[in-house]
Amino acid sequence: HRRFDYRPKTDPYCQARYTFCPTGSAFPVMKEEDVIEVYRLQAPVWEFKYGDLLGHLKIMHDAVGFKSSLTGKNYTMEWYELFQLGNCTFPHLRPGMDAPFWCNQGAACFYEGIDDAHWKANGTLVLVTTISGTMFNEMAQWVKYDNETGIYYETWTVQASPDKKSTVWFDSYECSKFILRTYQKLADLGAVFKKIQTNYTSIILFSGEPIYLGNETSIFGPQGNKTLAAAIRDFYNPFKPHQSVREFFVDLFKIIDRVILNHQFYLFYNLEYWFLPMKSPYLKIIYEEVPLPVGSKASFGV
Repeated sequence: HRRFDYRPKTDPYCQARYTFCPTGSAFPVMKEEDVIEVYRLQAPVWEFKYGDLLGHLKIMHDAVGFKSSLTGKNYTMEWYELFQLGNCTFPHLRPGMDAPFWCNQGAACFYEGIDDAHWKANGTLVLVTTISGTMFNEMAQWVKYDNETGIYYETWTVQASPDKKSTVWFDSYECSKFILRTYQKLADLGAVFKKIQTNYTSIILFSGEPIYLGNETSIFGPQGNKTLAAAIRDFYNPFKPHQSVREFFVDLFKIIDRVILNHQFYLFYNLEYWFLPMKSPYLKIIYEEVPLPVGSKASFGV
């Protein structure tokens, strides 16, 4: 996933149904000698609105919690879409604009408190490691860098087949990937993780080798490819990004229908368009184990 120099200003056209990170706060500076517990948090997506419906599909949202032993304060950190999932997955087709218009950014949110009931009720709240105040402060610096340079949300993982060793053409970039990067950073700083099973959701498309099509200018600009531009617009036409979660799933099934009927998918990734020659089983939602990391520093004990 490509890193960018800075986060672009958001276009006023892009409106969020729910405010992004409404109670977000700055990272506190922890005392060096503090001992901070680190918790793995996971619950079904949109559980607050739709019960555990998506829990049955194992579409989970991941976060990480911290508890300072010196102050007794708890904190939650997560990474999610600025304009909800529909906008990160499908573009808007705006009148008078040839190119599809994307409202797609993801970012980290850090706030005081852990909503124990939310994570425990249908999900997970489990201690995975303890770190020092110094490690926490170094992680906070890294999060700022990660947040300013990894800006686009990517819903789909694209790979050649369901086989474990299959080629991954494109990797997703969403909430769980941020948590995995955070754990890896902590491990590199010397954190030693407990030996527990940790599972994550992936939405996977299966495709033959992707074909590079170009960027917005080369396809939709004055010298662009009119036929290709029309095909891409036509592909995205059924989908409506400003929408409820229920409508998002209706659209998801529309896309599956098109993908299976026509064996094709147009992917927008790091500001470039790719054609995916789709193949069976086309799409899978999987919930599989990703082990907690082992650090690059030598360390002993648990």
